[in-house]
Amino acid sequence: MIVLHCSGVMPNVHQDISVVDNYHRSKGWKGVGYHFYVRRDGTVEIGRRLEEIGAHCVGHNKYSIGICYEGGLNSAAQAEDTRTPQQVRELRKLVERMHAYFPNAIIVGHHDLNPTKPCPCFDVVGEYADLEPK
Repeated sequence: MIVLHCSGVMPNVHQDISVVDNYHRSKGWKGVGYHFYVRRDGTVEIGRRLEEIGAHCVGHNKYSIGICYEGGLNSAAQAEDTRTPQQVRELRKLVERMHAYFPNAIIVGHHDLNPTKPCPCFDVVGEYADLEPK
């Protein structure tokens, strides 16, 4: 699986992958749980190596790639798709690249696997429906 997430921060909060790494370490994890992190300017930062099991979706980490985008909360701290045009573009390119690498992977949002979470605050299945497993 390719699982998309949001970092759950408001527009005025800027965090690079090192901040996410520190937060995940504070939870007792061995480091950032995502394989990729997409900043608001579209920069793609590398988290865990693809060969490493992620820590991003309980019960699904052993067979999934975790991709997170910076954002997911509006200025009122409500869950919302806050992706910038740069993030939309770079997420698409990254998902396409991962899909080419793992052609049998299904592409889902965190909320598709855990409905109690709004993350990543957009319809991942619908947005990437053209990338069906081969």
